[in-house]
This record gives sequence, C-alpha cells and structure tokens, in this order.
Amino acid sequence: MTKKEQLLIIGAGPFAENIADMAEHCGYEIAGFVINQNRSHCEKTLLGKRIYWIDEIAELSVRCKAVCAIGTTFRDEIIGRISNLGFTFATLISPSAMVSERCQIQEGTIVCEGAVIATRGNIGKHVIVNRGSLVGHHVQVGDFSTLSPGVNIGGSSQLAEKVYVGMGAIIRDKCTIGPKSVVGAGAVVVKDVPACVQVTGLPAKVTRKNIDGI
Repeated sequence: MTKKEQLLIIGAGPFAENIADMAEHCGYEIAGFVINQNRSHCEKTLLGKRIYWIDEIAELSVRCKAVCAIGTTFRDEIIGRISNLGFTFATLISPSAMVSERCQIQEGTIVCEGAVIATRGNIGKHVIVNRGSLVGHHVQVGDFSTLSPGVNIGGSSQLAEKVYVGMGAIIRDKCTIGPKSVVGAGAVVVKDVPACVQVTGLPAKVTRKNIDGI
C-alpha cells in the first residue's frame, strides 16, 4: 500500500477542519495543525490530531507539506515564517471543483468544493477560492487573496495581492481591484477599485479608505 503524503494545516479553526476534510479527499494524511496565537489551544486536539505551536514544527519540514487554512489576508506573515523553516506548500483542488487545464494555479492555493475556474486563469500563491466561487476566463488573482463562498468574477478581471472578496460579491468583467482592498459581501463591482479601500453596495462604492486588508 502506497504511503500517503503528510500535510500540516496552518490554522485550527472551523475552516481548517473543512480543509482537512478536503485534503483527505485529495489523498493526503493530516499530520496536525499549526497556530501562532493563543498557545493554550495546543493543549487540545482537532479531529484527533495534534495542534502544534509554530516554534515546534521545524523538524516536520522533512516529511510534511503545509497549506494555510486562514481566511485573513494577513496570513502572509505566518506563511512566511513557515516557509523560512524549510516547508514546501501543497496546492489543494477539491475533486468537485472544475478547473480548466489551461489555468495556472500557484503553490499553496486552495480551490474548494464546487468552485469553477475558467480558461487562462492565473491564480497566485496562497489564494483561497472558497466553495462555489466562479472565476471567469483570463482572470488574474494575486497572492494571498481570498474569494469567499459564492463569489462571481467576470472574465479578464484582475485582482491584485491581498484582495478580499466577501461572500456572494459580483465583479463585472474587465474590472481591476487594487492591492489590499476589500469587496464587501453581496457587493456588485462595476468599475475599477483602487488600492487599500473597502467597497460595498450595489453598485459598489468606497465606504472606507486607507485599509490594509482584512
């Protein structure tokens, strides 16, 4: 019997449980979970697996890959620390997702159940494409971005690094979303969005400025 590849999941919240389930469907064995906040949680287990404090995992880099199941766009910090420990990152694509063979999906990215990514998409590193998201043709999504459940992104749109798109939001085709901007849940974006702002509503309008992700 072929030994399964081991996977360490960054995060220990409800979303991490879902990603663990998906990873098992993708053929991985869960080696444990990793946190860098509230160390008392390491006294517990999750799905019968150990919860590690980040300073305890260096020796696991020789036998485990890692993937980040933290929705905030600030996850780049903990991913950077784990990369510096020598870990490589898994790319997870749910068996129920539909991803064009002409897409590029970078390392560490998660494509959840029921998501669809059309042809010529370019999805960056450590992106979360949550369940039921629809990503049109020729769409670019920058590193550390998050697409919440039910997002619909029109063709040829461009999302920069660390963009957060809330649940059920719609982005019209050929729109550009600037780095670290947030599209609120249910918003309908019909024109370009600058960097470091939050937009909400229908049509989406700027409701906050000078933000740094979410």
